[in-house]
Order: sequence, then structure tokens, then C-alpha cells
Amino acid sequence: MRPKAFLRSAFSLLFFVELAVAAPPPDTCNLPQDLQHEVAGKYPDAKIVTLSDLDAEHKEFFQKDHGDHCPGLINVDFYGDGKPTLALVLITRTDVKEKAKLVVAHLVAARWRTTILDTADGVPVPVVWSQPPGHYTDVYGKKQIQATKPVIVFTGYESWSILYAWTGDRIGKIWLRD
Repeated sequence: MRPKAFLRSAFSLLFFVELAVAAPPPDTCNLPQDLQHEVAGKYPDAKIVTLSDLDAEHKEFFQKDHGDHCPGLINVDFYGDGKPTLALVLITRTDVKEKAKLVVAHLVAARWRTTILDTADGVPVPVVWSQPPGHYTDVYGKKQIQATKPVIVFTGYESWSILYAWTGDRIGKIWLRD
């Protein structure tokens, strides 16, 4: 390779690398616009949990396992029908305390249907993620779920963790940590 061509290639590569590094990451906590309207109408004072809502230690825990993904939003084929399904953690802050809701939004017949799976008060700010189908046993070793579809995990770090699975006709729930 000629020196000028090499320098031009190296400069171009450096330029594009700098652009990629300088560009902010896409906002991983954005909902589809039609779902944004649905959520704003049903939960007007709530917002999706973001990395900035977590304290430093819990942010580190989340990023260790999930990178820069949104801690309050996960795309999951929860019902196993291949239709868009999102699990979201919505928080509402008041002067006294914070309240969180775990909501599943499922697109059925061009309309989002939302279901509240659980609520949590206070600290820590909960997060959500998905795990693959499999056999899960609760923290006490008494209750089990054989999930045939991906599951949702709702967690308050260093406190509690709950797993939700669609069993075909209902949503099963077990405590992974209490």
C-alpha cells in the first residue's frame, strides 16, 4: 500500500472511530410511540426506570450483567406468541416515598394491552430483565415453575427478586430472593 493511501485510510478509520465514540448511545428506555401514549394515559405521573434512577452500587450491579440496557424496560416473548411484548418498571415519586409498578404491555390486534404484575414501595428502585425458559425453584425450595417461554425477573437489588412466567393460561410467580 502506498504511504498516502495508508495515511488516508488510517485517518478515515480514526475519524469514524471518533464519531462512534463521541455519539451518545441510543436511549434504550424509549417506548414505541403508541405505547408511550397508552402508558402516559394510564400512569400519568410515572416514568420508566433508567440507569440514572439507580444508586451507584445498584447501577454497577445492573451494568455488570446487562451492560447499558435499560433497567426499566425489556423486550420479551413472555406469552410465546411472537407478538411485541415489553415488561416495564414504572416509578412514581412523591414527597413521602417512591412507588414502582411492574407492567407487561402486549400488542394484540394493533392495540397495547397492559397488565400490572406487581408493585413495590420504597427503596431500592427495582429493575427488570428476562431469562430463558427453564426450570425455576423458589428461594424456599417449595415452589417450582417449568417455564416454556422466557420469564420476567423483577428485582430490588440486595433485597428481593421475583420471577414471573406465563404457564399457558395464567401468570405464575415465585420468589427467587426474599
